[in-house]
Amino acid sequence: MAAPTGMTASAPRLARHPDFLKLWTAETVSVFGTQITLLALPLVAATILKVTPFEFGLLGTIEFLPFILLSLPAGVWVDRLRRRPILIIGDLGRAIALSSIPVAFYFDVLSIWQLYVVGFITGCLTVFFDVAYQSYLPSLVERDQLVEGNSKLEITRSASQIAGPGLAGVLIGLVRAPFAILLDALSFVVSAIFVFWIRKPEPPIVPHNEDTGPRPSMRSEIAGGLRYVTGHRWLRSIAATTGVSNLFGNLGGAILLLYLVRDHGFSPEQLGFAFSLGSFGVLGAALTAGRVSKALGLGRTLVISSLGFSAAGLVIVVSPPELLFYAVALSILMGGYFGVVWNINQVSLRQAITPLRMQGKMNATMRFIVWGGIPIGNLVGGFLGGVIGLYPTIVVGALGGLVAFLPVALSEVRKLKTMPEQVGDDAAEPAAPAAAGA
Repeated sequence: MAAPTGMTASAPRLARHPDFLKLWTAETVSVFGTQITLLALPLVAATILKVTPFEFGLLGTIEFLPFILLSLPAGVWVDRLRRRPILIIGDLGRAIALSSIPVAFYFDVLSIWQLYVVGFITGCLTVFFDVAYQSYLPSLVERDQLVEGNSKLEITRSASQIAGPGLAGVLIGLVRAPFAILLDALSFVVSAIFVFWIRKPEPPIVPHNEDTGPRPSMRSEIAGGLRYVTGHRWLRSIAATTGVSNLFGNLGGAILLLYLVRDHGFSPEQLGFAFSLGSFGVLGAALTAGRVSKALGLGRTLVISSLGFSAAGLVIVVSPPELLFYAVALSILMGGYFGVVWNINQVSLRQAITPLRMQGKMNATMRFIVWGGIPIGNLVGGFLGGVIGLYPTIVVGALGGLVAFLPVALSEVRKLKTMPEQVGDDAAEPAAPAAAGA
């Protein structure tokens, strides 16, 4: 049987794909460097600037704000421009912003306000980088290589979560937090160099035809992205499942550490070990997601993985106190494994079925929808924890999370066996029958 359109009969493995290897190397260097700043920036605020708890909490809020405020506009710009220059500018911009911290510290002028500005700028550039990054991969590799590509990229992120914090702690201890941040800045420069070396040309950006009328406004293009995702039978169910999971997962997760420490006396060592086990679940998923999808079929993989992370919170709720440590470790392991299997396959599906002209708006809209539940869950979880108690709040989060799998389980996505055909730029939805099974 002939290979489907847009797919080679025997596509080479990405280990022999020079341009993908450059992108992968850029990501590897960058995410390991980012682990330094994730630890060093709050340490600078807490130990060097000695800020108040409110100022400390505000730093995290400011860093997250760009993901809410800019995701949708970023999707429009990513679709209007070439993606590779956006990646390079995002890397170099973050390098410059982060480099200002050790410079200011050296001249004894560092303040919390500079950390706020740097956090906000790097957050803005990360929004554009991440949207462009997910939108760039489908133009770099073949459609049937998307799962392999996303799996390899997830391996890097998983390894950085396991080894990165420990490495960051050693570096911060050796050179102090402000100067350790300089290493992250250098990692972004190295990342930009590797992206610059990619040679495969992107598909040309189709210029706006003035004969059809004026160029659509930013608002109308954002609305178009929202209509595309919410009106697409597959993307709509994926967004609903991920959004519900993030909402209730963060509702219970917001006060989980407080519950474990205050009510059950967990030590930092116990917490660190339990969460490290979760990272190994992430790594295991990154290594096996492609094989699981091939063995079970794409639709079944999405349903089973969504069911797995939907049930992860319930493990803690039903555990007796004497087994709570093991329950926490198992819950994190389940969430890490099934969550990453889900992400690799659903991101690959989104990339495969969306026209190249819509990739930026689609990815930005999905991110806006599914990440919107994170701050809401944190706020509601903190509020409920003070009103009904810590354990009842965890119960609410776990029970609410149980329904997260339903949107995808009840949708047509469950019938997919293989990755669907790439759709044309004029299509609103993919032609599913050839890829779907009974």
